[in-house]
Amino acid sequence: MMINVTIPSPIMYHNLISEVHCEDFVNTTQLSELDLNSNCITKLDGCVFENLNDLKVLDLSHNKLFTVGETFRSGLQKLEFLDLSKKILSIVKKGQFQGLHSLKSLNVLSGQIWRVREMAFWGLENLESLILSLPLYYETSFSELQNLENLTISFKVLSSFRSPHPNRYKDFFYLSSLKRFTVICESDHTSFPLDVPSEMFQAMKHLEDFTAVNIYISAPHVDTFQFNPQIKHLTIKNTDLSDLDPELFPIPNLQVLDLSNSNLKSLDFLMQANLSFLPALTYLDLDNNPFTCDCTNASFIEWVKSNKQTQVVNAHQYTCSFPVTEQGNMLLDFDIHACWMDTIFLFFISSMCVVLLTLLTSFIYHFLRWQLVYAFQLLQAFIYDSMKRKRGAPHHYDAFISYNVRDEDWVYREILPVLEGEQGWRLCLHHRDFQPGKPIIKNITDAIYSSRKTICVISGSYLQSEWCSREIQMASFRLFDEKKDVLILLFPEKIPARQLSPYYRMRKLVKKRTYLSWPQAGQHPGVFWQNVRRALETRNENPELLRGPAGC
Repeated sequence: MMINVTIPSPIMYHNLISEVHCEDFVNTTQLSELDLNSNCITKLDGCVFENLNDLKVLDLSHNKLFTVGETFRSGLQKLEFLDLSKKILSIVKKGQFQGLHSLKSLNVLSGQIWRVREMAFWGLENLESLILSLPLYYETSFSELQNLENLTISFKVLSSFRSPHPNRYKDFFYLSSLKRFTVICESDHTSFPLDVPSEMFQAMKHLEDFTAVNIYISAPHVDTFQFNPQIKHLTIKNTDLSDLDPELFPIPNLQVLDLSNSNLKSLDFLMQANLSFLPALTYLDLDNNPFTCDCTNASFIEWVKSNKQTQVVNAHQYTCSFPVTEQGNMLLDFDIHACWMDTIFLFFISSMCVVLLTLLTSFIYHFLRWQLVYAFQLLQAFIYDSMKRKRGAPHHYDAFISYNVRDEDWVYREILPVLEGEQGWRLCLHHRDFQPGKPIIKNITDAIYSSRKTICVISGSYLQSEWCSREIQMASFRLFDEKKDVLILLFPEKIPARQLSPYYRMRKLVKKRTYLSWPQAGQHPGVFWQNVRRALETRNENPELLRGPAGC
């Protein structure tokens, strides 16, 4: 078949051509386009196109080629477009296209390809568009296609395949110039699970369009599109997306979102993602999904009815699949007012609980805060006392003197000379025996439980002091807990009962316990100190000290 033409683009498709030989294009060196699609060509000689130095477009689609041999290893230096789709081509060999250095677009879409060899696309450094059929296991690498902008891959799955090779998509990571990426499965999508790792799109910083059709995608990671702010079109359809994380969708430049026929029951993930983070969205397709007509979709229904920017395709034809009572009804006809009533009631109950909790907290703080502080201190004392008794620690002092700083002169003038000087008792005093750096409450607790007795020097100043109040509270707890005579009340001045009335706990103690009054000692201080000595010496549980003036 000798071809002798001077026109630059002869049309030769649908001519039942079965063979093409080297001499057929000897006199057509100026051809720029050659269309041989839809013929019956089964074989190509290596030299068949070697004289077509100006050829830019070659269409060999819809033929019966099993292999292209050495045809594209040399020559065709200016070829930019090559279509080998819809053939019976079964294998793509190493360096099959290494002579096509100017090629920009290659279509090798064939349902019969069962093997793609390593370095099959070596030499195509200027390739911008690749449409390819791939088997599940392929050997080739795409890393040399650094100028690739458009990649379409069609997988032909002949049998169930549930355990994909973990490194199957590693070669996609290096396609930094990619703008459009399409993945299609030609058979049952449940046979081909596509586990999309979050790193897969990390290098594709210029990606604008991602399409996945008829592919089983397990829940995408929330960071899948984190590095692709330029995405404008996102299509994931004919699959199973029943579970989507709302954090997946804050894509600021997204204009088209197609999730049709994806087994979506609830659209709550879109509302949680906050559609205000999709300011450019103008087209949304959710057709053919089994929607659930309940309150989980209430926000979406309201948004569809009110938004003016985004076209929701066939929204008024969306039907309910769940629950059974709503099957066949229109999604947009679902009454959402009942949902808002439930929400309002929930807000009311929550607000009421917050208000009541605030009032209760204020009431407790105002009226019961000291009781709570006291209870806490009693708990601390109980724990401390339990630990002390378990260890069986000995007493370091005979008595701890609890007094107010304003009574310090009286303590040093009257108590210390007699009790320590004359009688030889070991006394524990604040300024002398408290450990520096230790918390005050811990020092007080240690002093009380390290002493056999606690002497409370109760004056008007003592009653006004918060720390003195805590000291006598601690000592009182030890008294109640051990049921022993560990507390001695000593009054250096006369305090009327009415002055004790505001201090209910102190008044209660004075009524129940024996106390010593210095003013009532009068001219007989020796008797007073003798009573103090007897109180310090007492070790039984119910000592009998003289009460009030009779004993002092």
